[in-house]
Amino acid sequence: MRLSSRAQVGGRHRKQRSPLEPALNAPPRLRHLDEGPAVLVVNTRSRSGLLAFEEARALLTARGIPLIAAHALSKPKRLRSVLEEAIASGARRVLVGGGDGTISCAAQVLMNRDVTLGVVPLGTGNDFARSLGIPDTIEAACDVIMGGYTARVDVGLVNGRPFLNAASLGLTTAIAKRLTQELKQRAGKLAYPMAAAAEMRTLQPFHVRIQADGRTLELDALQLVVGNGRYHGAGNMVAPDATLDDRRLHVYAITAPSAAEGGGERTGLGHLQDVATLARVALSMRSGGHLEHESVVHLDTARLTVETDPPMEVNADGENVGMTPMRFEVATAALRVYAPAPQ
Repeated sequence: MRLSSRAQVGGRHRKQRSPLEPALNAPPRLRHLDEGPAVLVVNTRSRSGLLAFEEARALLTARGIPLIAAHALSKPKRLRSVLEEAIASGARRVLVGGGDGTISCAAQVLMNRDVTLGVVPLGTGNDFARSLGIPDTIEAACDVIMGGYTARVDVGLVNGRPFLNAASLGLTTAIAKRLTQELKQRAGKLAYPMAAAAEMRTLQPFHVRIQADGRTLELDALQLVVGNGRYHGAGNMVAPDATLDDRRLHVYAITAPSAAEGGGERTGLGHLQDVATLARVALSMRSGGHLEHESVVHLDTARLTVETDPPMEVNADGENVGMTPMRFEVATAALRVYAPAPQ
């Protein structure tokens, strides 16, 4: 476990990587111009899905990728069964259009199988596509698939349940519960800040105990994030040096200033301090500079366990996966995906 915070190591600075720089460096990407039958599955309830299905089907066909089937799903709960049927019918390229929740669900079916996932980002956040370096237009995503370059990426596991981007508890979990389909359809990319602003009014710190690599860390936190990829929360960085193939989980916790002032019941002033801290940290999350903030503790490790007091809900890729305690680990190179050509 490599652990650091500004207070503990004197502001260790990391080389900042441009958000546009491809996330995957190793192992080398392989190019396969024909990987067998392809199936397109689009969640038409994602923010852009209803309009995107026909466009994606036409673009893929025009680029020489014949589809043995194409499914426009208005009921996302059918995704698993549709993917299983597609694989059973011989599909070796499964091209999925939707948001991060849809892509994450597809990955749970496709991981550790001889199938390549093609990502057509149609959601509000599109963090997995962003971590891969896939542009968020349908045409550009289809170009990546047509290019034929594939990479093996890691999949995070929380109590054995796979996730692609991040699992979190605290503020981010509360925000995810507010991100209803109606809000995302109505507000688009503004849905995240709107949900965050609403949650700030009832923000409460929690005590967390992290065990990793034989060490134990205890702190009072407002938010804890365990990331597999580089991004979460619609473009916020987990860590600027995180990649989807580094065989590590990248963890950060935002500690509560109100809890550091000697305990006791938190006052209204303490709540304001906590809110102000979150606001300052949030301003630097796009660049990854939040890891240098004095209230942020971060570490990277292959596995860890998390306990909290009180027990907390854990959200993974937008879905509630249960209550703490939770065990996190990495399934290395468990998923084959289309990725942009190496530069």
